[in-house]
Amino acid sequence: MKMSRRTLAALTAAALPALGGASVANAAPPELPRVRGDEALARARVAADVLMGDYDQIKAWFPSSWWNSAVALQTIGDYMLRSGDRRYLDQLDHTFERNKGPFPAGELSGDELYGNFTSRAIDDSGWWALTWITAYDLTGEQKYLDMAVTIGEFMDDFWDPSTCDGGIWWNEERTYKNAVTNGQWIRLTAELHNRLPGDSAWLERSQVAWDWYLASGMANEAGLLNDGLTDACENNGDHVYTYNQGLAIGAPLELWRATGDPQLLEQARYFADSALAQGALFTEGILTEWTDVLGESTNDNHKQFKGIFLRYLMDLADTTGDARYQDVVATQAATIWEQDRSITDELGVRWAGASTEASPNVFDWRTQASALSALIADLPQDGARRSLSASLSQAPVVMPDTDLMTVDLELHVAITSTPARDVRIRLEAEGPDGWALEAADHVSLETSETEGEPVLATVPVQVTVPADAAEGTQLITVTASAPGGLEYAARSEVVVARSIDFDGGTQDGPWLWDAGGSGVTDEPGRFADGSSYFIYRFPFPASTATAELTVTISNQYLVDLGADGETWTRVLAEDEPLRDASNRADHTFDLAPYLEGEDKDVYLRVSDAFPEDGWGGQVHHVSAQYSGS
Repeated sequence: MKMSRRTLAALTAAALPALGGASVANAAPPELPRVRGDEALARARVAADVLMGDYDQIKAWFPSSWWNSAVALQTIGDYMLRSGDRRYLDQLDHTFERNKGPFPAGELSGDELYGNFTSRAIDDSGWWALTWITAYDLTGEQKYLDMAVTIGEFMDDFWDPSTCDGGIWWNEERTYKNAVTNGQWIRLTAELHNRLPGDSAWLERSQVAWDWYLASGMANEAGLLNDGLTDACENNGDHVYTYNQGLAIGAPLELWRATGDPQLLEQARYFADSALAQGALFTEGILTEWTDVLGESTNDNHKQFKGIFLRYLMDLADTTGDARYQDVVATQAATIWEQDRSITDELGVRWAGASTEASPNVFDWRTQASALSALIADLPQDGARRSLSASLSQAPVVMPDTDLMTVDLELHVAITSTPARDVRIRLEAEGPDGWALEAADHVSLETSETEGEPVLATVPVQVTVPADAAEGTQLITVTASAPGGLEYAARSEVVVARSIDFDGGTQDGPWLWDAGGSGVTDEPGRFADGSSYFIYRFPFPASTATAELTVTISNQYLVDLGADGETWTRVLAEDEPLRDASNRADHTFDLAPYLEGEDKDVYLRVSDAFPEDGWGGQVHHVSAQYSGS
């Protein structure tokens, strides 16, 4: 049946339980200290830098995932808006200019891209539209807003009242109407209205879509968004994903800005309170995707859902000033930093940090972007006038011989302080007993006049590893401190190894020289699909004369060996487009031809023999045997 807005308004009480009725009681969150604004900014800056370390400057996106790249770049935009740090504007613009045209299937994502960041996946297109609105908010450049309008017009073609009385289709094939595409559509149309002077068309679309969304039944009796509708236009009872709940907060909030209707703000609160209720989306105070639970498997999509929720919870906390929401944000940020952070400041998918051998925590650029949203949300709205951060480059694996070995690291220091002034930053390096560390004891920097813009310095740190160094992971720390109580400890690990024997994907981190856009499967294995690849480095001791490398590999592989990481010899290639790992086998290679120089490093590269179909080489296990002269 067709419904007028007046009828829908009368049905709102039936479509949703009484606003504010959701109990926000929850298990006590972990007791972690709330950080100052300068510390929050330092943490967000370091996490943003780690994320952008995975940005592919050539392809101008984050490899192997199209919609995830849009969300990650919007997160970087959120960081720049919140912090005042504008260092990544060029990358946003590079992505816009490099990728606004059409691309055949497989080149940038699995789908063909039609141009203007559109494809058969309607919600993918919507994420890019939201990203370009953020870029417009950062720069005021009209081209970004124009692109968001173009994407919006593309999406509007998939609004279809002939099925379920309305709603945007999830895909070009028109097979599913779901929460993400429609929550996204309401937010997008309201954002466009709020940025286009004199608009009425986008506002009308937003209001019609919101009315339909409330009446659709996707919100269940607990105020949680199930994934979508059945063919009979009923709630399908599918999982409640955190990003759907986040959009249910963000959509009415932006529409409230457009209309001033207080009921919309209350509806945003209702969906937030429903998420915070006992037994809903939080476990012991920490936002938890159902796929985060030990024993469950995450995937590349799930990895970014929680960050989208935090983006819109931050918006609600900022708008209302409600201490409950601010406390939730602070708890997520503190727990991530203390329990879900690697030694190299990578942030994982499980914000509470749980990990077992059978169900390890997962770290990649998608999980980094998601957790970064929580750190951004914890920044003061007006930024922080002063902050100090530092990071250490990751050391390569060391395989000791009979002599001392040196490892060169780089300490990256960043400071903000307004007004501009000279700041002396003290440095103190620490390492294992018996190791020698050489680094300057201070660095002096003149801070920028521009609030939020960090001034950067790179300081060399030389680490001398004794020949009898204990095997395993050894911690290196450099602590930077500045006047006013600013302090930050940068960490790195040196892995000392005397053997090579690891599973791909779960144990290969120390040996991974270049991830190259590769991915990791649930079963131990690192894979390279399409144009992606990965490179392992094996730093054999200086006295090594002979060595053999055994690789367990499957699917559509190309395998190359080299002595410098740049020049390659093809040693193995699959000539059939296999997808079922039926060719999984051990292959052994003689490494003697690559050990002739003074440097005994050997590099192994794996890529995709049939890049058009996305089933590239997958390495399951690597081992090596070697002997001295």
